Amino acid sequence: MKRIFTTLILLSCIMIGQAQTATSNANNEQKRPRWPRFDSRHPDVHDPVMALGEDGKYYIFATGMGVGVISSKDMQEWEFEPAVLQQAPQWAMDTVRGYRGHTWAPDISYHNGLWHLYYSCSTFGKNGSAIGLAVNKTLDPTSPDFGWTDKGMVIASHRNKDNWNAIDPNLIVSKRGVPYLTYGSFWDGIQLVELSKDDYQTPVTEPVTIARRYGKRYINGKNINFTIEGRDTIEAGENAIEAPFIYKHGKYYYLFVSFDYCCRGENSTYKTVYGRSKNIEGPYYDKEGRRMDQGGGTTLFGPNIIYFGVGHCSVYNFHGQDYFISHAYEKARNGRAKLFIRPLYFDNNGWIVPEPQISSK
Repeated sequence: MKRIFTTLILLSCIMIGQAQTATSNANNEQKRPRWPRFDSRHPDVHDPVMALGEDGKYYIFATGMGVGVISSKDMQEWEFEPAVLQQAPQWAMDTVRGYRGHTWAPDISYHNGLWHLYYSCSTFGKNGSAIGLAVNKTLDPTSPDFGWTDKGMVIASHRNKDNWNAIDPNLIVSKRGVPYLTYGSFWDGIQLVELSKDDYQTPVTEPVTIARRYGKRYINGKNINFTIEGRDTIEAGENAIEAPFIYKHGKYYYLFVSFDYCCRGENSTYKTVYGRSKNIEGPYYDKEGRRMDQGGGTTLFGPNIIYFGVGHCSVYNFHGQDYFISHAYEKARNGRAKLFIRPLYFDNNGWIVPEPQISSK
């Protein structure tokens, strides 16, 4: 009888211990961050840019540790690829306080036998930032020529000194072969700087503002406040504009930017607007004739019944078709940022034709 009693006590202790362990595991599970499972047909992505590689695959580069990369054979089914930067560049950590490798808003294009990938190093809400450049002979990870080489800094902005933010880069090359880099987020809006033809890296002009919402403009050398949407300018930090992309179509250069706020899930209010110019340097005008450096911009995509916001876009022509690529905060998925790809069409006057119906596919 004593042996049976002892056995029952031991069993009770084991069960209590197991229950305590299960409770502890459950508590730990509740505390553990929950990351969304990768959806190969509807991937989470932020600030996407795209390129068609030598192997016939489409490659998307996006915000992530070391710049995230996914690929697809058909723009429908996606898979992970190695990150661009396998470790945080030392120059960037030395230049940008708080940067530790989470790299934002890349740009990808092919020039002079090399893929040029510009990337952003920053911390949220501050303009102590820098743009870097990495190059590669091929985008195909299976090629013996594959390998990213970091070339270092292109341009930096400094807190309490520069009234612009060196993030969200995009390279555009003129018909004369002159490379320009456009970039910017908040502060005094979207900047444009000419780069050296020799290395596509060294700025050879001072930055010029080509688009803003709130800010200041100069008339006859005098600093004049102007109002947008009925508001007086208070400080450049209220200038909710970012993510420029310039695309050449026909005789025009089209400047796309994002208005309002990203990165807030269900509270995101991103909208994509655009204008055009016959010159890269601008000025860019929207469809109503307003200059983009004075608050103009024709809305292309924005909040609707499916998305809280649509923004940070890139535009390309693949196999004769123009495509608009961005991320969109999807209502059905609690405001998660999803890949958004749509064909783009232009009318006979060179303005973009709105998509007749936006689907969730």
